[in-house]
Amino acid sequence: MKKILIISLLITLNFKLQTLNCFAQCAMCKAVVESNMKNDANTVGAGLNSGILYLIAFPYILVLVGGLIWYRSQKSSDTG
Repeated sequence: MKKILIISLLITLNFKLQTLNCFAQCAMCKAVVESNMKNDANTVGAGLNSGILYLIAFPYILVLVGGLIWYRSQKSSDTG
C-alpha cells in the first residue's frame, strides 16, 4: 500500500511540474477574445468556452473509463 501511495504521489508531482509552462496560454486566449469582441464577433467567445470545456472534460472521461475497466477486472478476478 505504501508503494502505491508513493507512486501516486510521484505521478501527481510529475503532472504538476509539467503544467508549469502552460499558464501562458490563458493570456493568448484572452487577447484573441478581446480583439474579436472589438470587431463585434460575439460567437468567438462562445466557441472558445466550448473548446475549454471539452479540453477540461476529456481527461476526466479517460480517468473514469480507466477506473471502470480496473473495477471490472478486479471484480471478475475476485469471483473467478
